Amino acid sequence: MLRKSIFALFVSASLMSCKKEDALSKIDPNSKDIPLNEYIGNPQPQPTENTVKKNTNPEANQVTPPPADGKYPAMTFNKKEHDFGVINEGDKVETTFTFTNTGEADLIIANASGSCGCTVPEFPKEPIKPGKTGKMKVSFDSNGKPGMQQKSVNITANTASGKDVLTIKANVTPKAKPAEKSAVTTQ
Repeated sequence: MLRKSIFALFVSASLMSCKKEDALSKIDPNSKDIPLNEYIGNPQPQPTENTVKKNTNPEANQVTPPPADGKYPAMTFNKKEHDFGVINEGDKVETTFTFTNTGEADLIIANASGSCGCTVPEFPKEPIKPGKTGKMKVSFDSNGKPGMQQKSVNITANTASGKDVLTIKANVTPKAKPAEKSAVTTQ
């Protein structure tokens, strides 16, 4: 009786292993592993080696070929940094950066953008001829920005490097918080 049970167990185990091998042999060799987060119903895009982050600014995606004559414009600023000093939270301040095209071709500023929404540059849209000057006004809104602040303006232009950076700084004094009402008891 014991022999029959052992034999039955052996045959049963053999059949199971055959079925398992049979099932594995039917798996598509071209199938891909599914990430766990997709398997449990929370699909997340998986980065790949070939993932390219696209810039949503159409001007930044344009590639300007080097000039045929090899002559580039150049931006020379009177200053590249401005310190507003101590200002009060909520103040809106501005400064103007003056630059000269010290290159040999017309300077075209394609874009200028602040490092956050509180920093807004205004730049000339027309070409700046060699030897001529231009102005870039930069506004800073300190509302909600207490403490030391340093912001940048990234400039995209047709210069040899294609970019330039200006910096503004301010020490923003926080708004006074309303005094809490204290319970005064009289006896």
